[in-house]
Amino acid sequence: MDIYINNEQDKVDAVGLDNLVKQALEIGLELIGVENDIEVSLTFADNEFIQKLNCQYRNINQATDVLSFPLEEGFEFGQIAGCPRVLGDIVISLQRAEEQSIEYQHSLAREVCYLAAHGLLHLLGYDHQIKQDKRQMRLIEEQIMSRLNLMREQEEEE
Repeated sequence: MDIYINNEQDKVDAVGLDNLVKQALEIGLELIGVENDIEVSLTFADNEFIQKLNCQYRNINQATDVLSFPLEEGFEFGQIAGCPRVLGDIVISLQRAEEQSIEYQHSLAREVCYLAAHGLLHLLGYDHQIKQDKRQMRLIEEQIMSRLNLMREQEEEE
């Protein structure tokens, strides 16, 4: 499994987050049963960077916490022998993650890993438009957080 992490921001201290995020992604892939050679790219951004992407790709001119860009969405690509299955890219605003960690009263590490797990599930085709699908995503996200020992102290109502 190849996980590439880029830090394209300097507003939030990202030391140590890369290893936790890699663990979150590895656990997520294991829980879902994705065993092939996988490649994922994840970028830590600031609010300005993610706002530009959100505007360009979703026509929403505001910062968000996480964006996913699945490579396989809408296409039936076969995996080339000897090459990894490239799932796509995840972008996380560390500024937004820091704000949300304060709002939800948990650690920045928990928030960033949760967003990485959420982004990974989108790369794999999961969605949360329907209540049942949202519950399924939430369950997997919380299983990942549990395996990382990054559970919330209080469960928030969804």
